Amino acid sequence: MPPPAATRRGEGGFPWPPHEVLPGRWRGDLVLTKMGLHFLGRRFPCTIGRRGVVFGKREGDGGTPAGTHRLVGMLYRPDRMARPADWAVPIRPGDLWCDDPSHEDYNLMVRAPFPASHEDLRRADPLYDLVILTDWNWPIAERGRGSAIFIHRWRRPGYPTEGCVALGADHLRWIAPRIRYETRLIVQP
Repeated sequence: MPPPAATRRGEGGFPWPPHEVLPGRWRGDLVLTKMGLHFLGRRFPCTIGRRGVVFGKREGDGGTPAGTHRLVGMLYRPDRMARPADWAVPIRPGDLWCDDPSHEDYNLMVRAPFPASHEDLRRADPLYDLVILTDWNWPIAERGRGSAIFIHRWRRPGYPTEGCVALGADHLRWIAPRIRYETRLIVQP
């Protein structure tokens, strides 16, 4: 039986304990449902794109793409935290993510200086102190299909993302070292 449908978290808070232990078959995967993000028998409040879960994701549509996504990398700020997993890669000054669909490096990590549209991975705020990368439209990106879907820290509970999955800092730090090679992000419509 598949998990229930996923929707964007409301601004009214979360009606469940954030670490409630849950039974289920998806314990090795991160599973996004309308009740939050489930992992290893726990449920964590999260936020997703402002348009909720979508099929046919497009660049800038504000949706979180439905489907099963492999986790392909982890980035972290070594000046702000210890390495969360032995395979995590440090975010260095000048690390960027290309979000320009017309550029050959679209949806790839690049270095400054970089002439095309990009997002700075080494932000002043803590949103990207720890980033888990999914395989959405990666490694060979289809232009206009939407740039990377990250799992990262939220701005605040209930505040939507541009399509990523966002969690509280303590929950993200709990999840990161427990991710394994076979762990996937499952986003149900």
